[in-house]
Amino acid sequence: MNKVYAFLADGFEEVEALAVIDILRRADVDVTTFSIMDDLDVKGAHNIVVKADKMIDDADWEKADLLFLPGGMPGTLNLAACDVLTEQVKQFFDGGKRIAAICAAPSVLGELHILKGKKATCYPGFEDKLLGAEHVTDGVITDGTVTTARGMGYAVDLGLELVKLLIGQETSDEIRESIQYNY
Repeated sequence: MNKVYAFLADGFEEVEALAVIDILRRADVDVTTFSIMDDLDVKGAHNIVVKADKMIDDADWEKADLLFLPGGMPGTLNLAACDVLTEQVKQFFDGGKRIAAICAAPSVLGELHILKGKKATCYPGFEDKLLGAEHVTDGVITDGTVTTARGMGYAVDLGLELVKLLIGQETSDEIRESIQYNY
């Protein structure tokens, strides 16, 4: 079974995180949410508190197939400041494992030099943080093992893209139909 680790930091964009997690779980992907804060309760950018499954120090990194970084402010800044997370993101990339980020969070990947030579998208205004990337305006783009998305309006698209990559197009299409998304 595919395992995805999703990281929550105070100020994360709630819809970006939860829509992607919801779609992955509908596809029977094993998603674990991790708090990078000092508590399992993490407050989103719009003051919605979400209880993470585990603390980041409890992550068994070898078991994950994909790391997912939701955007939001100051959530993205908090993700970028988490040394444990950024080190693992670099190791995942170097090891050929999948990474996904949405909205402002692709800036974390850019600052880690993961996007060099790749097509990537992000929330408008963060393009200068996509160091070495070819910025595109697509809603969702996958280049190699890195998938990026522009913002909250593309959260469902990102979830469906990740299902396609992890399981297959047929399952992604079935979920698209079941949620009546652009169907």
